[in-house]
Amino acid sequence: MPELPEVETTRRGILPYIDQQTVVEIIVRQPKLRWLVPDEIHDMEGEIVQSVTRRGKYILLETSKGTVLIHLGMSGSLRILDVGTEPEKHDHVDIVFANKKLIRLCDPRRFGAVLWTTKNPLKHKLIRSLGPEPLGEDFNVDYLFQFSRGRKVSIKQFIMNGHVVVGVGNIYACESLFKAGISPKALAGKVSKARYKKLVIIIKEVLAAAIEQGGTTLKDFVRATGKPGYFQQQLNVYGRAGEQCSVCDATVKQIKQGQRSTFYCGKCQR
Repeated sequence: MPELPEVETTRRGILPYIDQQTVVEIIVRQPKLRWLVPDEIHDMEGEIVQSVTRRGKYILLETSKGTVLIHLGMSGSLRILDVGTEPEKHDHVDIVFANKKLIRLCDPRRFGAVLWTTKNPLKHKLIRSLGPEPLGEDFNVDYLFQFSRGRKVSIKQFIMNGHVVVGVGNIYACESLFKAGISPKALAGKVSKARYKKLVIIIKEVLAAAIEQGGTTLKDFVRATGKPGYFQQQLNVYGRAGEQCSVCDATVKQIKQGQRSTFYCGKCQR
C-alpha cells in the first residue's frame, strides 16, 4: 500500500502539471472503486485547479466549485500522461487538462477512491476524524503521550492508527520503532514519556528522509509507468525476517499484529 511518503511524492509529482490548469474533461471508465465515483465529479469540468494538497493519504484537488479527493488504496497510482495516451486494463479515471496533459488513476485492486465534495474537504467524513500530520507541530511528545494513557493496544498498532496520527504505515512504523529501540509488542499505555519523545523525533526523521529521497523519483511521473514505488532506502528490519540485525548479532523476527507483518529485533528493541 502506498504510504505517506509515496502519496506526498505523488502530490509533488503531479503538482507542476495541473496546478492552476483548467479541467476540460473527466473520463470515468470504471466507477466502481472502493466507493462509487459520483456523477457530480463532472462539475469540475471547466474549473481551474486552485491547489493540490494532501491530508493523510488523500490528495485534494481544489476548485471554486468543489474538491476532488483521491485515495490510492492498496495498489493505485497516479500518472501524468499526454492527452491521447491509450488506457490500459486497470486505468479507471482520467482528469484531462487544457495544457494537453492528464492525470490517470491506475488501480488494479480497485480499493482506491475518487470522490467529490462541495464543502470544506477537511470536514469530509473520511478526513475530519484523522489524527495530526506526523510532520506537523501538533504531533509532539505531549500529544502522543497523553493520547496513549490507558491504551492496552500494542505501540505499533497505536502509531499506525490514523485517528492517532496519519500516515505512519507498516514499513515506517517498523523502522521507527527499531530506531527508537522500542518493542512493537510494548503496550502503548505503558511506554514512558521519555521513550515517546524519542519516538516522535524518529518518526519525523524517518518520514522526512523518505519524502526527501522521493524527490529524486519525480521524473518517473512523466514516464509510462509513473510509479516511484517504495523508496530504495536502507531498511533495518522491514522484510528482513531471518536475517542478522544491522546493529547487533541477533536475528530479525517476524510476527503478526493486527493482521499485518511486524519485523523487529528482540535484542535491540525492548
